[in-house]
Formats: sequence, structure tokens, C-alpha cells
Amino acid sequence: MTAAPPAQPRCTRVSLRARLPARPPGTLIALLALILLPQLAAAAPIEIIGATSDGATTEFTVKTQVLIIMTLLGLLPVLVLMMTTFTRFVIVLSLLRQALGLQQGLPNRIVTGVALILTLLVMRPVGTQIWNDAFVPFDEERIGLQQALANAEAPLSKFMLAQTHKGSLALVAQLAGESAVTDPMQHGFLVKLSAFVLSELKTAFQIGCMLFIPFLVIDLVVSSLLMAMGMMMLSPLVISLPLKLLMFVLVDGWTLTVTTLVSSVHL
Repeated sequence: MTAAPPAQPRCTRVSLRARLPARPPGTLIALLALILLPQLAAAAPIEIIGATSDGATTEFTVKTQVLIIMTLLGLLPVLVLMMTTFTRFVIVLSLLRQALGLQQGLPNRIVTGVALILTLLVMRPVGTQIWNDAFVPFDEERIGLQQALANAEAPLSKFMLAQTHKGSLALVAQLAGESAVTDPMQHGFLVKLSAFVLSELKTAFQIGCMLFIPFLVIDLVVSSLLMAMGMMMLSPLVISLPLKLLMFVLVDGWTLTVTTLVSSVHL
């Protein structure tokens, strides 16, 4: 009899994913960058690792500047959503669609596109000022990245404070533990941004409530008439939707809505 071959050692597969260190989530990196970048822009020049000093001023190195610029480009959707009037416009248009009953007739892409176009129209003066005061001097190497960020933050903060309610700003400053200031511009950038977002939500719901009332009256009248006629099996939406669309077209509703949204922004 021949001897049995020796047993081969069993190979254990080790997952390569288990050997690699876990990557930090992109959301956490974006949040940290959103918190730190405005503070770097507003703070006085400080000495950091990898920075070059020129007399009394300190500027970022090329690698640090590229890192900050790429981070800002990655945060561009967040900047458009939270630091402009896009939030107000998209909420009001969504509430208008719901009031009309056009859940399928007005797609989300159309609502988002209209809100984005109106946002670009309203934010054009602020964008032009940021371009002239921050990007052009930085591109011509007349100022450094820190000064460019500070120049870009000033008009943006002024715009946000013009839309911010005093109560929201005081509440956020109290929650952040900041002391009382004489000028609202002295608040931290995150405090101004948080108060601006709260004010935008409040303003959007106020405008949406005013738009809702006429269509709500039509729904109530149609429902009451159908109940009085004993036509309870007929959906009120079948009758009220054409009436709401007819009224919206007769009063030129889109012009009134856009005029209300644009005129509600204080520049």
C-alpha cells in the first residue's frame, strides 16, 4: 500500500480591505473644512507648518493653497445651497407645486433648475464683487490666499446679514456662546451662516403660506359643493385642479411668484 500524501496546509484568505486603514468619511472632511476655512480667512496671519514668511506676513505654501482650493471646489454644492437664496427659492417653488397639486406635472429637476437660475440672478452683484475683490487680485498675485478668502468673506457676510432676522442672529450667538457685539459683522462666520439658514427657512415658509391660502380656498369651496350635491365618490382634485390652474394662468402666477421671490431679497 502506498502512503497517503501529507496533508497540505489550508490557506487562509485575508481580506485586503481588513488590512487597509479605514478612510475617514467624506462628510466629516467636508464639515471640518467648512468650519476651518472661514476661520482661516478671518484670522490674522499665523505661522503654520510649511509656510513661508516674508517679513511680518505669513502665507500658505503652494501645496496648502492647492489643498484649500480643491476643498472649496468640493464644497461648492454646499456653498450654493447654504450661503445663497437657493434654499428660499426651492422651498417656495416646492410649496407652490404642492398647493397646485402638480406632484407629477412639475418635476423636481424643473423646480431645482428654476430656483438655481433665480439664485444666479439675485447673487450676481455679490459674485461680481467677490470676483473683482478676491479672485482677480489673487490671480494676478497681488494678494495671498488668506487675504483673498477674507475679501471673499466680507461681501458674502454682508449679504447674509441683510437677509438674517435679528432674533435668529441673537439666538445662534447665544447658543454658540459668543459675547454681545456692537456690529453684527463681528460675529463668527459660522454664527452668521447658521442664523442666515434659519432666517431663510422662516422667510420661505412665510411666502409659501401666502401662496397656499388662495388654492386652499378653492379646495374648500370645491369640496363643499361636491358634498352638497351628494357627489362624495368624486375626487375633489378632479374639479379643483383645472380651476386652480385656470386661476394661476389668469393672474399670471409665475410672474407674481418670481417677482415676490426676487423682491424679498435685500441687497
